[in-house]
Amino acid sequence: MNTANFVSIPASIFPDQEILVFGGRRWTYGELWQRVQQIGNALRTAGVGPGDRVAVLQTNSDDYVATYFATALVGGVFVPVNYRAKPNELKHILSTAKTKVLLSGDRYVPLVNELRSELLTIETYVALEDEQQGMTHFPRLLEDAPGECEEAPIDDAETTILMYTSGTTSLPKGVMLTHNEFTTYVVNNVEMADGTPRGAALLSAPLYHIAGATNIMTSLFTGRKLVVLPQFEATQWLEAAQQEQVTHAFLVPTMMKMIIDHPKFADYDLSSLTNVSYGGAAMPFPVIRRAIEMFPETVGFVNAFGQTETTSTLTVLGPDDHRLDGSEEEKALSLKRLTSIGRPLPDVEVKVVDDEGNALSTGEVGEIWVSTPRLMKGYANDEGGADSPVRDGWLPTRDMGWIDEDGYIFLGGRKDDMIIRGGENIAPAEVEAVLQSHPCVEEAAVIGFKNEEWGEQVGAIVVLRPGKEADAAELQEFCHQQMASFKKPEIIHFVDELPKNQMGKVLKKDLRKTYEA
Repeated sequence: MNTANFVSIPASIFPDQEILVFGGRRWTYGELWQRVQQIGNALRTAGVGPGDRVAVLQTNSDDYVATYFATALVGGVFVPVNYRAKPNELKHILSTAKTKVLLSGDRYVPLVNELRSELLTIETYVALEDEQQGMTHFPRLLEDAPGECEEAPIDDAETTILMYTSGTTSLPKGVMLTHNEFTTYVVNNVEMADGTPRGAALLSAPLYHIAGATNIMTSLFTGRKLVVLPQFEATQWLEAAQQEQVTHAFLVPTMMKMIIDHPKFADYDLSSLTNVSYGGAAMPFPVIRRAIEMFPETVGFVNAFGQTETTSTLTVLGPDDHRLDGSEEEKALSLKRLTSIGRPLPDVEVKVVDDEGNALSTGEVGEIWVSTPRLMKGYANDEGGADSPVRDGWLPTRDMGWIDEDGYIFLGGRKDDMIIRGGENIAPAEVEAVLQSHPCVEEAAVIGFKNEEWGEQVGAIVVLRPGKEADAAELQEFCHQQMASFKKPEIIHFVDELPKNQMGKVLKKDLRKTYEA
């Protein structure tokens, strides 16, 4: 099934249902599908056919959404580009993707022009906003495009999105995601629109991230009005949630923190919210606990853990696991599970293995491997093919962790981040969780420091909560009381904030560079 059908099918049945909002522009299914077809014909005029790559370098918008579906409609491959990419990263993405058409927002035109001589595959440059010298203006591209566009015949196994990973440790990798993988995810998780109200979803995650891409597909297919923000900004998010009576929203941890820290949070009516999911990075325990206390009781929180390589969500920690009520024993269990990523979705298998790939027992720390019908086609290589790390249907995630006796999965950090002290493996996430349970700690990042005697020492970079005070000795003793002594931080540095990427993941490579001496 071509993913363009996520719009075309509901549009053929409920053309007058409002489905997309961006700023002052509001679109029904029928109007959105007409726009998708118009853009599809414009892309065909620009020479885009099956397999050709169409890249967008811009913040979120209604036309960004429509351009994805238009690219799928004509059989092209969509390349959503990280608008925070540095010049070398942007050149790498656009070149390795073999981009044929590039659509750019005004803010990014100077950078694109600097790289033009090195972007050898791009044939058409399109200016999405104002007219730009040497670029086709987007409105002009659409002027002569007819209103109906025939769907290109495609195979379900063909790539529809080439999505580049965040590149926190190296240059981004192009993850090849197919029509079938997105269809499997969407159809298994939502019901098709039936004309009845399905609420409203607020999209503030960037569309170059897997959470943004799956959000537009699930919302449009199920009939949930999609309210798109160009970028996340706490005041705009709160205003949109109130004005559009938003029921569903996805947030990364930094967004969640900025919302609950907003000085006028209590002034906004968020009573329409029923589902707030979060992911993209580890959620600091103090942040989610405060969010549970501050949001309306009607909100069901969901921790959705996944990867680009698996077409989004793998495991879920559901609303019931976020309720901090009941007996003291039940509260303690809920608090423990809040530090987990929940349990696998029905179409996902998870196992924890040692360095030789052998399955480990309950509670043992190893690398997390996953199996699902939604595994990527592979990483795009320079020859136009796919390189895949999948082994006999299992994807090594590079995430370390363990599974408890009830099937809840706990993360221990990236495989490259594991600390080995005197032959003992230490999971940074376990130490971080303990530190972040201290009443004075806002956030913590744990890394290994080289040591001649022990190989590595446990080090922690800590952000204290506003107005709170604590010293290294106090935090070390706190950790000593709650975990084995060899796991407690031997070195603690206090900072005002941790370096993070745009999705809120802590950049531990930057911390190592800063503190390795």
